Amino acid sequence: MNRSLFHRDLTVATLASGSGGNCTYIGDGHAGVLIDCGVSTKQILRRMDEVGLASAPIDAVLITHEHSDHVGAARVLCDKLHKRAGRSVPFFMTAGTRQGLRPACTPDAIEEITPGEPIRLRHLELDPFSVPHDTHDPVGWRVRVGDLWVGVVTDLGRPTALVAEKLRSLTVAVLEFNHDPDLLMEGPYPWALKQRIRSSHGHLSNDQACDLLRDGLSPALRHISLAHLSKENNRPEKALAAASKVLAELGALGQVKLQVALQDEPLAPIVVPVNAW
Repeated sequence: MNRSLFHRDLTVATLASGSGGNCTYIGDGHAGVLIDCGVSTKQILRRMDEVGLASAPIDAVLITHEHSDHVGAARVLCDKLHKRAGRSVPFFMTAGTRQGLRPACTPDAIEEITPGEPIRLRHLELDPFSVPHDTHDPVGWRVRVGDLWVGVVTDLGRPTALVAEKLRSLTVAVLEFNHDPDLLMEGPYPWALKQRIRSSHGHLSNDQACDLLRDGLSPALRHISLAHLSKENNRPEKALAAASKVLAELGALGQVKLQVALQDEPLAPIVVPVNAW
């Protein structure tokens, strides 16, 4: 038996995160996916190259919802991946997300999925689950590589029992820490936008993300990327302080490594050995 076929490294790279565009790569060197494509195709491929993933496989693109900062590059990326792979690369999304797409960013290779119904893609398992956000049918995504789960959980207005349940399975979590409530309320946004962000279908505050961690932390969790930070309404040091405090309360500060995902540059990949298939 070829050991290399069964023992691989899970690689997670947050390529862009924030209101200007979101994209995360998850793979193991033999199969891989992008979650969202909210920055340009050129930026996605350049950033993958910058972190050593220029030749990493992209077998699918998993879309969370139809806002442009998550799907803006889909049409162009679809064409580019088709040329690169010599075949159509599927863009998985819910029917609601498909209906909400603007024509300018609608890819040709859409495959509709249903929240709660996992998909098998080569040796990866893809698990879409519902989240509360002000779009047609948004989802978070878990991806299983061997015995490890990675999750991207952003763009939700409140913690839910389902999201906490999914979080308990994760070794690597890309988790929304969107805003500090005081900075949001004191900031320059119009009142209607502040109310949308604060709503139960808006975005997680630092405090809400910490509540989710309190409910969803498990011994499996090893890495958290604090994601989708608002440039105007949050600060990296505030998000890190909040996350560190709750991990300390739970006795997990030494267990979990924290990093802040950035809008303008990719983070170095998180690499975790995969122990079983």
